[in-house]
Amino acid sequence: MGQIELKGVTKRFGEVEVIPPLDLKIDEGEFVVFVGPSGCGKSTLLRLIAGLEDVSGGVIEIDGTEATTLPPAKRRLAMVFQSYALYPHMSVKKNIAFPLKMAKTDPKVIEEKVANAASILNLTDYLDRRPGQLSGGQRQRVAIGRAIVREPAAFLFDEPLSNLDAALRVNMRLEISELHQSLGTTMIYVTHDQVEAMTMADKIVVLQAGRIEQVGSPLELYRAPRNRFVAGFIGSPKMNFVEGEEAAKHNAHAIGIRPEHIEVSTTEGLWQGKVGVAEHLGSDTFLHVTTAHGVINVRVGGEMGLRHGDTVWLTPDASQMHRFDAKGLALA
Repeated sequence: MGQIELKGVTKRFGEVEVIPPLDLKIDEGEFVVFVGPSGCGKSTLLRLIAGLEDVSGGVIEIDGTEATTLPPAKRRLAMVFQSYALYPHMSVKKNIAFPLKMAKTDPKVIEEKVANAASILNLTDYLDRRPGQLSGGQRQRVAIGRAIVREPAAFLFDEPLSNLDAALRVNMRLEISELHQSLGTTMIYVTHDQVEAMTMADKIVVLQAGRIEQVGSPLELYRAPRNRFVAGFIGSPKMNFVEGEEAAKHNAHAIGIRPEHIEVSTTEGLWQGKVGVAEHLGSDTFLHVTTAHGVINVRVGGEMGLRHGDTVWLTPDASQMHRFDAKGLALA
């Protein structure tokens, strides 16, 4: 239950092809995250799977059955929107029960399923309240509860946490991950936030301009990015890139090194530079160091007392260096 496969799926709006022919297989029970910059096609791809947009070509299969032309209600998928899409005049209980009521489900079954969903999501004490009386995180849980009661083959999340503040986003991220572990249902999750992707996904699909740049586990993408785009998108802070003579020493057009793979010294090293901005975050400090190779971002321990204007030497860990050719493809 919940296996989804896209075969040559494409989408055009008029003459504009926003998703060129694309193949993707999502296995049963996987937590798959579509990630990429704004306008990369990730939400459009999710809407094609949901049936909210018609494909321009190709085939969508759900559990081995073609679903390309099936209406959304027949696909056994439950979508959770960024806007929650709750009915403000209805109680939490009625909002969660709404899809079952529309399907003319037996009232006793509705009662059981709503109570179960509310228990899973810690909403039991809020069933008689209306959405306007809830926090953003609670409203998001109501929207998820409405999806749970349908017992779908897969859940589809479209940037569900973007309306929440930073602390709530972290909490809801954990809650959705725990929900996936307890339900074991396939989940497809769209976000522009690569930290969400790295912390939640079994499998990440990195998209750019409607094309899949790479598919793999979070650590695969972090350790072995297929190209410069993926290397620069996955990881926080972002990977540093150096071109020119320094890259040529390593038989590459560009070399990439992550901020955490650079050693900082006040006495000796490979690249000399001056500290521009030092961001002290307690456990970590992020240094933005101006060098002959441009500004290099470095992650160091929180106790290193460096500040603006200090001279430092940087030494990248050669074993952690990534090499790219002139087209941006990773070199072995």
